[in-house]
Amino acid sequence: MFLSGLLFCLINVVMSENKLTSVDFEIFGNVQGVCFRMYTEDQGQRLGLSGWVKNTRQGTVIGQIQGHLDKVNDMKFWLKSVGSPSSRIDRAIFSNQRDISKLEIHGFSTRY
Repeated sequence: MFLSGLLFCLINVVMSENKLTSVDFEIFGNVQGVCFRMYTEDQGQRLGLSGWVKNTRQGTVIGQIQGHLDKVNDMKFWLKSVGSPSSRIDRAIFSNQRDISKLEIHGFSTRY
């Protein structure tokens, strides 16, 4: 009984590490004119994620992240609490998070 429970837990951990997810984001604060997009693109590539990042006319930064759930969660943490060295992040909103069967975007880039 104990071994079957342990095996079930291990399978769930392995499956969650391989699960692909997609999430949209919007970052508020002093995030334009401070290389936020460049640092976001670099961090996404460093984590092996796919996605994009873009400035808005409202002074925010928006984008989408796709990849393994654990790496997406690492990127979400970075977006809401680290950012570029000169940025000030007031708020991060994540929306439309969903499981995906394969990557819909390849590579991480800045959109204009």
